[in-house]
Amino acid sequence: MANEENAKTQDIKLDDTRRVRVLSPGMLVAKRFFRNRLAIIGMVIIIFMFLFSFLGGAIIPYGQSQVFYRTEEMKKDYAGATYISDYMLFENKEAELPSDLYSKSILGISTGKNVAETRNGGKIALRPLEGDSYIVYHAEETKNPRAIRSQEHDAAVGASDNYFEYDGVPYIVDSSTGKELLYMVSELGVVCKLSFTPYAQSTVLPFDFYKNVLVAMSQGDKKFEAQGNTYTLEQGGEESAMVLAEDGSDYVYITNMNMNSVIGGVFLSPEFKEAAALAIKEGAESFEYTSQPGEASLPETEGEGAAEDAAMENAEAADAKAVETYLLSEKNGQYLISRFQQTRVIDTYAKPSKAHLVGTDANGMDLLARLMYGGRISLLIGFVVVIIEVIIGVIIGGIAGYFGGWIDTVLMRLVDVIYCIPSMPLYLILGSVMDHYRASPTVRIYMLCVVMSIIGWVGIARIVRGQILSLREQEFMVAAEATGVRVSRRIFKHLVPNVVPQLIVFATMGLGEVILAEATLSFLGLGIKYPAASWGSIINAVNDSYVMTNYLFVWVPAGLMILLTVLAFNFIGDGLRDAFDPKMKR
Repeated sequence: MANEENAKTQDIKLDDTRRVRVLSPGMLVAKRFFRNRLAIIGMVIIIFMFLFSFLGGAIIPYGQSQVFYRTEEMKKDYAGATYISDYMLFENKEAELPSDLYSKSILGISTGKNVAETRNGGKIALRPLEGDSYIVYHAEETKNPRAIRSQEHDAAVGASDNYFEYDGVPYIVDSSTGKELLYMVSELGVVCKLSFTPYAQSTVLPFDFYKNVLVAMSQGDKKFEAQGNTYTLEQGGEESAMVLAEDGSDYVYITNMNMNSVIGGVFLSPEFKEAAALAIKEGAESFEYTSQPGEASLPETEGEGAAEDAAMENAEAADAKAVETYLLSEKNGQYLISRFQQTRVIDTYAKPSKAHLVGTDANGMDLLARLMYGGRISLLIGFVVVIIEVIIGVIIGGIAGYFGGWIDTVLMRLVDVIYCIPSMPLYLILGSVMDHYRASPTVRIYMLCVVMSIIGWVGIARIVRGQILSLREQEFMVAAEATGVRVSRRIFKHLVPNVVPQLIVFATMGLGEVILAEATLSFLGLGIKYPAASWGSIINAVNDSYVMTNYLFVWVPAGLMILLTVLAFNFIGDGLRDAFDPKMKR
């Protein structure tokens, strides 16, 4: 056995590959790189960031601009009420009305004159009723008042009433001028300080109803007729009354209060107005009201699906009675009716939970989703900008370093000029222009990449130029020139590859700077705009000291993402620099 081993040993020559362990330059660089623990940590962080941003954004069920809502019980204004202080005019639509009917009626009431002249030369007459109500007539003076004097005339004058009928014709007696004048009249409208609320929203009250119910209230009648129907009147003093239809059902509620809902689409029923008016009269701070089946109000909902939610709640309310408590408050004669109700509001600054692992921001958007989509933009801008910088820098620096002379002088002066351009004012101008034209988030991303690339390539150009100046005089370049290799091939095939190690290190460390610059611009409002997300724009949304100190989960994760990404690229850049250094120990 010993002899066989000695024979095998003697067969191996000194230059045999089995005796020499040779590593290629690439393998040597990789060995040095993976020996650096910080570089490995940086690689792991970058891989995680890419998986988090691109794969996580595809898996998470939320969109970056999806808004979330929550339901809260909030005190909401429901209706307003006030005692009617101004006269209200209910017109006779079948009559020809003068344009200044209301103003002349108010003028006659305030001056105590029953007859007034209108703008078109006609006259109106007022018939006062009990309860501060008036019937307004068109008046024509009779030429022979003595022929119309009758028992009805005498009875009206004796009862201090200025209205009577003779042979079916209505007349008004006017004694305000000291001389008794007689006018034949026709109805134009009624003026009162009352509101009329039908129990059915579709009910349209005719003029005869207004006139006859006011006359019945003035005379204390229990019944009256209007357009062939007989109605029953139940008065609650001069402040309110209830009108019943022929079948005994509630028909119209009359009150001296004006009450309207502050919520669009809500009909205040007569029962509600009656309960509210009674509570206001008694000076109560709240009252309860039981909604009737079929009586539904539109809840104040917001956001996507609000109409469907309202329809569902109305359908449920239509088949059930609900007892609700309403609150009353008074200020300067104005009464505000409010209530607590379930309201959908934007789920702002929701703390981390099972539904939202990182919470929500000021717009009710899921922060985890925005971090994922924002990572795509931040990483994409970083790589695109660096790639464009490397391409421009290699071309300009390679040409300047190889040819030298006046070409080098011109190109380096161009580099100096671009170095002198202040970047921040340029970003401000660009941001103002894009705001003026309302550029979309996509256009902003492209423009940001272009501008940052145009400003940032000069450093790479100088590095490439300096390296090529030292390499172009070496023997391998002399040999390439002697063999007739064309100029472009000498530059980009023989010179530029020798600069690649320095380019890789510079580009890797520049990635972190670009991401940091984009985050800074977005924080200043010059970068990515809402609703698109980037890590910088997420931090920019926190512009309030209270939010910054009390809702750390809103901005700390984005800050950590930027910190870890920039730190990881710096670790990788340091590792590559050490790996490409030929003086490093093996």
